[in-house]
Amino acid sequence: MKSLTTLIISTFLFIQYSQSQSLELELYANGLNGPVSIKHAGEDKLYIVEQSGYIKIINSNGTIEATPFLDIDNIVINTGFERGLLGLAFHPDYSTNGYFFVNYINNSGNTVISRFTRQASNPLIADVNSEFNIISINQPYSNHNGGDLAFGSDGYLYIATGDGGSGGDPDNYSQNTQSLLGKLLRLDIDTTTETHNYSIPSDNPFIGDTTVRDEIWAYGLRNPWKFSFDRLNGDIWIADVGQNDYEEINHVTAIEASTGLNYGWRCYEGNLPYNTNGCSTPSSYTFPVEGYNHFGDGESKCSITGGYRYRGTEFPNIYGYYFFADYCSEEIGYLAFDEAINMWTKTLQDFNGNWSSFGEDVNGELYVADPTSGSIYKITDTSLSINDNTYSTISIYPNPSNNYLSINFGSVDTNNISDKISIFDLQGKLTKSIQRNSDIIQTINISELSNGIYILKITGPNSKQYINKLVKI
Repeated sequence: MKSLTTLIISTFLFIQYSQSQSLELELYANGLNGPVSIKHAGEDKLYIVEQSGYIKIINSNGTIEATPFLDIDNIVINTGFERGLLGLAFHPDYSTNGYFFVNYINNSGNTVISRFTRQASNPLIADVNSEFNIISINQPYSNHNGGDLAFGSDGYLYIATGDGGSGGDPDNYSQNTQSLLGKLLRLDIDTTTETHNYSIPSDNPFIGDTTVRDEIWAYGLRNPWKFSFDRLNGDIWIADVGQNDYEEINHVTAIEASTGLNYGWRCYEGNLPYNTNGCSTPSSYTFPVEGYNHFGDGESKCSITGGYRYRGTEFPNIYGYYFFADYCSEEIGYLAFDEAINMWTKTLQDFNGNWSSFGEDVNGELYVADPTSGSIYKITDTSLSINDNTYSTISIYPNPSNNYLSINFGSVDTNNISDKISIFDLQGKLTKSIQRNSDIIQTINISELSNGIYILKITGPNSKQYINKLVKI
């Protein structure tokens, strides 16, 4: 489990970057109390974290289980806007071992990462007495606690911590690599040591550097309230809440992330200097790929809520978009990659809600939580869905392929030679483009492609499309 696993891509993959979409929110469930996190456990249920100390289960039909999955209200402090039960992550082998992990602020005001186990007799209820403390972190102030946690495809637990609070990081915890505050941590929670209820992965980037804590995967973060992994390629997306002016979105590939990055706070807020006393040159830091200003960027904004890159199948036109929201402006936005200019472009859309969290279901469909109304909404696209405008009879073989690939167009109009065949790598870069001929079965040469996973897309008139994974061996 501890080696990077082969990427498994769902049968149908969709990419479209250039067209602005019109989003809608479909009410999925309501009657919750302050939802702040949405996760799934490898099944068709959603698990909703309530800040006061509860985890509720939403069934696939939108009904809420009457009995909370977890109730730790008595050990959680939620006085103050940013404290409480904040994060949830299910063990990759949850179906077998029943382990899940939570991030909460205890009654002493400090961060606790603990493991709990579901009841053997009733998998819809956790054993409240099963708590196993993984790590605790002292908090000097009540705000900037981070709170999110997630498992990467490598099987390790990643934990986001804030800079400790107050304003402007007065104690410079974020740049202090002997502190666990203002960091993204990476732990092996399946192996304990004599001194800790976790161990350090052997490939953590700062092992052997006595000036940096071994637990640290990345640093220089202010308050990374939400982060996520791209389920397609393992890229990390971190939305970091700003100080006075700027909310930032950080995106790095899985390979880039493994080098131990410094995201720049408190030296920089976004791309601009904030407090550069004792800081290095700008080239030492990793700057955001996008973000927005509190003022002068449409409606007044204050706090970013990071989401996920959409990898579901119901709404092909938003495939690959990264979603985020602002708590104050109530806008929900997305980033779409524009190949023509090789940049991410940002779109914001007005809604009504103080968005605290996004979540993926087991199929990659996206949801968003409004703690003010206690509601969970599903994100939908008002344009064509998967069944409205796709080719359904095309097949490709062999797959995996070596040097040649055959595309059987079946009942698709064989005279329609205007169809275009495109092959993209996992970063969305076009690697090969072929014009369709009039054959029912068209063979294409892919020998020049490097071994790996690709996305094959066939587009025709009226936006007809077919998209599938392609494995080159």
